[in-house]
Amino acid sequence: MQRRFLKIAAVALLTNLAAYGQSLGEIAREYREKQNAEQASGATPKTQPKMITNKDLPANPEGYQAPREPQFSSGETTFGKAADRSAQRLEQQLLAEQRVGEQWKRQIVEQENRVAAIQARIDQINTSIRSGGVSPQGPYNRYQALQLEHAAQMQMRLDEQKRRLDAMQEAARRAGMHTAVYDP
Repeated sequence: MQRRFLKIAAVALLTNLAAYGQSLGEIAREYREKQNAEQASGATPKTQPKMITNKDLPANPEGYQAPREPQFSSGETTFGKAADRSAQRLEQQLLAEQRVGEQWKRQIVEQENRVAAIQARIDQINTSIRSGGVSPQGPYNRYQALQLEHAAQMQMRLDEQKRRLDAMQEAARRAGMHTAVYDP
């Protein structure tokens, strides 16, 4: 989102400058016309500044040495070194992303295991209550009533764990993880 905003702002700024700005050639032309007008009217300044152009500059000034080409051993070039560093950075970035993906996957699998364990326990309690002969009107004894209450509490815990699992999966999806990470 920020990159898009910055790109739009940069394009708008450049468009604005292009629409209202003068080119360097136009400024120089206006300056020359102003000077010619001053000279023609006789209103010359006391000291004329000296204008230096490319024609006035020597082709090879004294003391100037052309930059030397860097010398590498074993045939390496600057481009080759830069490409190697870029490849190493890319590889490190991919490894870091892979580790993050593995962390997300491990946490999500652990949460799924918690949900499955709670669901299995609830199923076990419900089976034991049904085998004890609970009627549609309610439990026959105090033990069955406690088991029903315990099953209801575990169902609330199960619902909370499922919400956590959904939140983790959504966070992994928003972080740009692959489907195999947040939905193993």
